[in-house]
Amino acid sequence: MPNWLLPENIADVLPSEARKIEELRRLLLDNFRSYGYELVMPPLLEYIESLLTGAGLDMDLRTFKLVDQLSGRTMGVRADMTTQVARIDAHLLNRSSVTRLCYSGSVLQTRPSGLHATREPIQIGAEIYGHAGLEADAEIQELVLASLALANISEVRLDLCHVGVLRALLEIDPLAKKHEAQLFSLLGAKDLPALECISRNFSLVVRKALLDLPNLYGDISVIERAHHLLPKLSGIAIALDELEYLVKLSGNAHVTIDLADLRGYHYHSGVMFNAYAPGLPNAVARGGRYDHVGEVFGRARPATGFSLDLRELARLMPVAERKNAILSPWSQDPALRQTIAELRKAGEVVIQSLPGHESEQDEFDCNRAVVFDDGKWILKNVG
Repeated sequence: MPNWLLPENIADVLPSEARKIEELRRLLLDNFRSYGYELVMPPLLEYIESLLTGAGLDMDLRTFKLVDQLSGRTMGVRADMTTQVARIDAHLLNRSSVTRLCYSGSVLQTRPSGLHATREPIQIGAEIYGHAGLEADAEIQELVLASLALANISEVRLDLCHVGVLRALLEIDPLAKKHEAQLFSLLGAKDLPALECISRNFSLVVRKALLDLPNLYGDISVIERAHHLLPKLSGIAIALDELEYLVKLSGNAHVTIDLADLRGYHYHSGVMFNAYAPGLPNAVARGGRYDHVGEVFGRARPATGFSLDLRELARLMPVAERKNAILSPWSQDPALRQTIAELRKAGEVVIQSLPGHESEQDEFDCNRAVVFDDGKWILKNVG
């Protein structure tokens, strides 16, 4: 096997794409800061007990594990940064007030999350801790749409769901509760034949509701249909009211309700969402409320947030235009070195041609040059 081959779903990022990703990362982090979010940088790997706390079986299967040569303990390479940031809030910062945190960094996953997805996403996200009200969920929803708008993606579809609907049904049927993990998966896949099979011995009320959920998809009118079709349980009523509140706050955004879209949300406790953009088969952003993750770190803090993959998002953006640059010869002449220093200080890109070689690059268009004319170095348009 050639030594330059990379593992499946792992790829290098070449100059023009890397610049798109990095410029987008800076743009999003600056926007997070304008909302009051503070940047944190969790480590790339942790002891597995801490890394996977509250993350569920799905994240366990997607996490690469290794043995620490210093302690002999099992460690994991992070596959998601959400629980790491929750640990920072609960255990290290230990604030009693509302805390807004953001983060950005590479994660590594044993399997891709969707069609053509990378196993090494560059994850960026924002979280709010300490406020249980829907105002926090509304801010996160606004921040998601603002982030995608900064990437020039306007035709976004925001799919909302609420884990409270299924949890309320499971509370009234112990047999259904035993199949919780399978029900999450089958509902996410909208697998009606499998749902009919697994729910055969459930109570009639719960069985009917489970079979209705995959068809409860669409605009805000879905909420009224759900009130009519689903059992009159307080948990379901609260969930539907919260969804209606957030849909009405979404402004002109294209928002849909999907009461069965529970894929991958094993640790969520309330409203959840996926954001979809034209041209991508997978959700471009995911998020929701997860109030109980911090319990194992010593503090149960209300929490809601979102994350997205910068590499996936950059795929939707046009090819980055080449940046204007200045070509300069290589010389030890102090006057030339001073000229180059002043140009770079002013924000210009100056590329010096090394002796005997031409400069070749995809990122820069050298439309000007530093030339020696009439006893001094001057800037001249070329090409």
